[in-house]
Amino acid sequence: MLCVLVTACNQKTAYYHYEHTPMTGWDKNDTLTFVMGPVSASGRYMEEVGLRISGEYPFMGLNLIIEQRNKSKQLLRVDTLACSLFNEQGHVQGRGVSQFQYTFPLSAMDLEEDELLYVKIRHDMKRDILPGISDVGLRVVRSR
Repeated sequence: MLCVLVTACNQKTAYYHYEHTPMTGWDKNDTLTFVMGPVSASGRYMEEVGLRISGEYPFMGLNLIIEQRNKSKQLLRVDTLACSLFNEQGHVQGRGVSQFQYTFPLSAMDLEEDELLYVKIRHDMKRDILPGISDVGLRVVRSR
C-alpha cells in the first residue's frame, strides 16, 4: 500500500484541461482541440481522457477518435477509445449525482523537454449529435 502512495506522490500533472460541449448535443463534426506544452522535463507521460455527462446521454458507451501530433517529431497517432459508461444492468459507472464524471486511460508516451503535443478528440457514434455530454478533458501526467 505504501508503494502506491509513494508512486502517486511522484507523479506530476503536466496538463489538465476540459473543453465544454453544448448539452443540447455534441456534433460529430465538432472536434475538440487540446494543446499541451512545452513540457518542462523529458520523460514518460501517461494520458487519460475525462468525461462529464448527464442522465440525458442516450447510450451505454461512447467511442472517441483521438488524434495526437507531436510538433517537434511530426508524429501522428490515432487511437479509438471505447468508453463504457453504464454496466450491463444500466447503472452509471461514473461518479456523481446529476452529472457523472469518468476517466479513461489512453496511452503512454515519451516526450522530450520543450516538446508540444496537439490532441484532437471527436466522437465516433452512429448518431451525429449526442446530447448529455457537457465536458471532455485531457490529463497528462509525468510518470518518470
